[in-house]
Amino acid sequence: MTTLAAPRPHPLLWPLMAAALVLGWSSGFVGIRYASQDAGVALLLFWRTLLSGLILLPFALLIGPRLRWRGVRDQALFGVASVFLYLGGFALAIGQRVPTGLVALIADLLPLAMVVLAQPVLGERLRPRQWLGTGIAVAGVLIVTADSLSVGSAPLWAYALTVGSMAVFAAASVVFRARRTDPMPVHQALCIHTLTGAVLFGLCAATQGSLMPPLTRTFGIGMVWLIGLGTFLAYGVYYGALRVWPVARVSAAIYLCPPVTMVWAWALFSEPLTWAMAVGVAVTLVGVWLCVRD
Repeated sequence: MTTLAAPRPHPLLWPLMAAALVLGWSSGFVGIRYASQDAGVALLLFWRTLLSGLILLPFALLIGPRLRWRGVRDQALFGVASVFLYLGGFALAIGQRVPTGLVALIADLLPLAMVVLAQPVLGERLRPRQWLGTGIAVAGVLIVTADSLSVGSAPLWAYALTVGSMAVFAAASVVFRARRTDPMPVHQALCIHTLTGAVLFGLCAATQGSLMPPLTRTFGIGMVWLIGLGTFLAYGVYYGALRVWPVARVSAAIYLCPPVTMVWAWALFSEPLTWAMAVGVAVTLVGVWLCVRD
């Protein structure tokens, strides 16, 4: 009995999906920079996560396996790291005017950090090439950071916050993987993550004043941008691409986001864009490629 081979995707499908992925992923950073002009970071993220979670809630309840307490609890704990600490950390850094492209560069080193942390937590040994790639990538980030410090006005703690939030998310991801919890469909997990974030961001925003959103055009456009592009387009295309192409190829597209984010921030907000930043990004991309390629 012969089996039919799976149809090969159209040659133009990958370039189109890669472009959509880069657009959606980078828009999350740029959208926060845009919308934070009219609202504090906590209030902005409260409404972003609340609306995203409420849109997903009917699908999470009606489509997929029945939600059980243990799964909801585990995903909520992971949501604290993946949304509240990770998203909140780099959003606060952007709000303190750390260059948006640098924040994207550090945040997108998450897969590399997970590779490094997998050794002590999961016992997965790193090859010499992966250690070399890690060192090169870190050197690239230091080049961009040094140049950003010379032209920027953000406090030093805001730069450290970006690195710390990325490291916390990477550690949580590796620990979550080590626990071997029951898998959950993406739309259900993302719903729990965002609603968990909404509760925590709401508490933070409430201590700073009202939870009412500013009724401005900038904030409204920012919400549509962040929810439509930064949440649903980015995650939808990412997980859809993983069903067709290898992880290495999909991850490679995400590593194109920092330079795209830098260009967006330069064009929209007149953030600095220097040759040193370009060199640092290129060095980082080489290091990441060495570390994550098969």
